Amino acid sequence: MSKLRLIVNPVSGTCDKQRIVDKARKRIAAAGFAVEVTPTTCRGDATHLAQEGIAEGCDTIIAIGGDGTVNEVARALCGSEVALGIIPCGSGNGLARHLKIPMNVDGAIDTIVQHNVVDCDHCTINDIPFFCTFGVGLDAVVSNRFSHLSHRGFFSYIKSAIAEYKHYAPETYEIKINGETITETALIIAGGNASQYGNNAYIAPDADMSDGLIDLTIIHHGSFLSEASMAVELFTKRLNKNHLVTTIRSSEFEIIRPSEGPAHIDGEPLILPAHLSIECHHSTLKILAPLTK
Repeated sequence: MSKLRLIVNPVSGTCDKQRIVDKARKRIAAAGFAVEVTPTTCRGDATHLAQEGIAEGCDTIIAIGGDGTVNEVARALCGSEVALGIIPCGSGNGLARHLKIPMNVDGAIDTIVQHNVVDCDHCTINDIPFFCTFGVGLDAVVSNRFSHLSHRGFFSYIKSAIAEYKHYAPETYEIKINGETITETALIIAGGNASQYGNNAYIAPDADMSDGLIDLTIIHHGSFLSEASMAVELFTKRLNKNHLVTTIRSSEFEIIRPSEGPAHIDGEPLILPAHLSIECHHSTLKILAPLTK
């Protein structure tokens, strides 16, 4: 009998995790899996629990939580034959949305039971793994502000973005790619392994998790109206059509900014050095995703 571990983050999102766990355990066990449940207690815990699951012979590890929880579980699975499943319960759920994993619990469990495995890339920034997106600039500052709010959700994120935008000054970056160096003054530089931040905000609309490439999106400063139009295009998959946006694809980049500062990795804020090295690692992670028609 195949062995499956559910790793649940009790504090991600706002939904009742116990109800989700009970339903998932019952349905997955009925499908012929031996199921065990392990809750996280602190940041980084999901990685250790996933490593433990691999050592104990689990075939599949399921992350019940948001993109931060998914990141912690996935980084333990890279390079292994153990598949990642996702029951999305976070604020944005960018990776699950990109993979067309249903946002409702029953649909996400159906995806796990179907057990359709997709070979996906993962990426690193200064050797720190990410699976969905990273960013520096305005979106990193917003992510940091958002992380400190007591009430998180889509509208809280929009309020944070507006508050930070009012006084944010673009920075100048050097980008090294394929032996060439370009200089860009930008509001945001974001890298996409997947297409979106979450909540269907498509920062890299054409990103493909299986192509061995990172889609680097550079958003330049413009007038208030032109920047406001980008906010609309972010949610209509047309951001890369805007004249203020440049997209570059490569398997690796270097970004040099004036000093260390805020960044975000899969929505989680952190401080990173001025020199950033980004690399895509092709076909290193197995993920359970819906069958394509």
